[in-house]
Amino acid sequence: MVPEILQQLLNGLIIGATYGLMAVGMTMIFGMMDIINFAHGEIYMLGGVFAYYLVSLLGLNYFESIALSVALVMAVGLIFDQLVLRKLRDEPTLITILVTIGLSIFLQSTVMLFWGPSPQGIPSPFPSKTIQIGPIFLTPFKIFMAAVTVAVIFGLHLMIQKTTLGKTMRAVFQEKEAAAIVGININKVYAINFALGSGLAGLAGALLGTLFVVYPNMGLIAVVKAFLIVIMGGMGNFLGAIFGGLLLGVVESMAAGFISSSYKDLFGLLIVMIVLVVRPYGLFGKKI
Repeated sequence: MVPEILQQLLNGLIIGATYGLMAVGMTMIFGMMDIINFAHGEIYMLGGVFAYYLVSLLGLNYFESIALSVALVMAVGLIFDQLVLRKLRDEPTLITILVTIGLSIFLQSTVMLFWGPSPQGIPSPFPSKTIQIGPIFLTPFKIFMAAVTVAVIFGLHLMIQKTTLGKTMRAVFQEKEAAAIVGININKVYAINFALGSGLAGLAGALLGTLFVVYPNMGLIAVVKAFLIVIMGGMGNFLGAIFGGLLLGVVESMAAGFISSSYKDLFGLLIVMIVLVVRPYGLFGKKI
């Protein structure tokens, strides 16, 4: 019994870390820009779609395709911010919600037009054989997923804490008006932040699209999970998004492994409800 628990725990942590990537991207956008981005799931979906086309149709190297797909998703996020969100900076939150819902529908419909309804898997360069580490079995791709996710999260943390750009972003997050007074270009910081948040979602889509499959509607459940993680961890809290993603991944993996995969999303929702009953402001949120 113990080996099975350890196996499901590790599986959950790996997938949950990728959930955390997507949630951190949403947290960055909400925490700094105060935007509830309902198109975040479709941006996640674009990461998988771009990676599939680059590998399968253009024949690019898998690792180059992942990097390029993230860059393309960041470019989409940057274009959306500059053409649309920049004009809505001072508009009520409801307006931006409706606009992001419209973008979600547009992206999903556009991809459906070219893609079709059939799911496709991103070809992986890793062998499918498992590697045994004690009582636990892992595939090379899951090890790659874990390594990439940890490296990106750690790198993002260093960027936010140690670099000039990160300090500028934190200044805007803490006090936008004071940052503008000392000469910080708020629109530029917002654009970079939205592009980075989109890139994290795109990376999650490319990785999970390789582990599972890619299809135009994959963003629907993804954006719900991202919202659950952000709420559970504490709105706008970076650490909370990571921990919430890990927790949701473990709960889903345990439910799928020991109960039924049909109920894993139900148990994920249940754990969020329990957390919010105990701490309505989230695991790492602060009571105001």
